[in-house]
Amino acid sequence: MTTLSLHDKLAILSDAARYDASCASSGTSRRDSRDGKGLGSTDGNGICHSFTPDGRCVSLLKILMTNFCVFDCAYCVNRVSSNVQRARFTPEEVVELTLEFYRRNYIEGLFLSSGIIRSPDDTMRDMVRIARTLREEHDFRGYIHLKTIPGADPDLIAEAGRHADRLSVNIELPTEQGLATFAPEKDPGTIRRHMADIRLRREAAQDRTHSGKPAPRFVPAGQSTQMIVGADPTDDATILKQSARLYGSYGLKRVYYSAFSPIPDSSAKLPLVKPPLLREHRLYQADWLMRFYDFAPEEIAGEGNLDLAIDPKLAWALRHRERFPVEVQRAPREMLLRVPGFGTKTVDRILRARPHRTLRYDDLLRMGASLTKARPFITLPDWSPGALLDSEGLRARFAPEPEQLSLF
Repeated sequence: MTTLSLHDKLAILSDAARYDASCASSGTSRRDSRDGKGLGSTDGNGICHSFTPDGRCVSLLKILMTNFCVFDCAYCVNRVSSNVQRARFTPEEVVELTLEFYRRNYIEGLFLSSGIIRSPDDTMRDMVRIARTLREEHDFRGYIHLKTIPGADPDLIAEAGRHADRLSVNIELPTEQGLATFAPEKDPGTIRRHMADIRLRREAAQDRTHSGKPAPRFVPAGQSTQMIVGADPTDDATILKQSARLYGSYGLKRVYYSAFSPIPDSSAKLPLVKPPLLREHRLYQADWLMRFYDFAPEEIAGEGNLDLAIDPKLAWALRHRERFPVEVQRAPREMLLRVPGFGTKTVDRILRARPHRTLRYDDLLRMGASLTKARPFITLPDWSPGALLDSEGLRARFAPEPEQLSLF
């Protein structure tokens, strides 16, 4: 058997980690080493790039601890029956890589996932050991995200949460039927209990002890999950309803959507081609509408798939032309949020300004509204859409070129 160098392992296991999308560093408490103590930071400028809600780009070392796995999930390139080159880091090697990459200013933190070796407990124990070594032996203060293993001992999860900023557990597919078809060794009930345990521990960490002191920290950046899109015939409406349930039941910070990518020697049950990447993008837009714009999932996708030609907020507005145009000076917040081209910051600025003056077209421009998109849906003292709202070509006018992707 050929002995792999650390560089070879890094090439294999960083490439294998690219299929895990649930990687972001938003929401953590800020720690830094500007006091001359410790190593690392979550508040600096610092090979995976993630973006925080305020738009800050952070760099994370994103790797698998190993791509060996005892499971045989049909959609996974690292399944036990897959004919791929295997590699495995020792915990010490992951610690060494993380520290060296940080010292060279390549990264600001670590995202660590893994195939399941021997058992969930064995795998989770090694991942916890890595996080504990970084925090306690090297005083590493950068960001750490661990993808946890359902079925692992709750005590291991508790320790993981004391060292990590975020934990994730992937539900993999949107429905239990899909999981039973493509990953029969995985139990949806175990995954749900695992998520519930993380939520309860996180809520307990936000309470104060009987002495009035804060409880020990536990994943301050919360938990996330990932769903593979397009591996089974589940439609977008079902996916979004599942996401809404996950947000409500387990207090997730993010649901990530990963377009299925065909893999070598795959099962005949799987599609031969990947779904349009635009579908993944539309799901992220719809998810944003649910989290920040008070849209219900059934409002966005109905009973089918999202419109790929236009964003879901614009699609809703075009289906409900009777609700428009909106009088900007008087409309309630919930209706302003549904105007295409109005983001949450723009709406907040409108609401703050309205008591003091009558808003006009130029005022909205200064507030950052995308009036090219909003004009057919609003009225102002110096603006009326006229026939724009009823134009048969309104949908075509806003359908972007395939490469033009925007959040709203």
